[in-house]
Amino acid sequence: MAIYIDPPTWPGHGRMWSHLVSDHSFDELHAFAAGIGAPRRAFERDHYDLPAERYRDAVRAGAVEVGSKELLRRLTAAGLRRPKNRPAPTG
Repeated sequence: MAIYIDPPTWPGHGRMWSHLVSDHSFDELHAFAAGIGAPRRAFERDHYDLPAERYRDAVRAGAVEVGSKELLRRLTAAGLRRPKNRPAPTG
């Protein structure tokens, strides 16, 4: 069980962003994000968008640095991937 973060290479809204994911559960991810002060509104389907200036905060708190492809691989292997074109499971 781990939290992973990819490098802040994703542009948007005049900033660069990282993705923060869990390989275990959304509960684990939400708890970690809350612990580093990430707002719940930063959660998008299966990950948190974290601005570049918060990257080091996440790593200091224990997030494992991985490349974007590895992050996606781990998220998918955990069964937590929720692509845009697929609704979130209910229940």
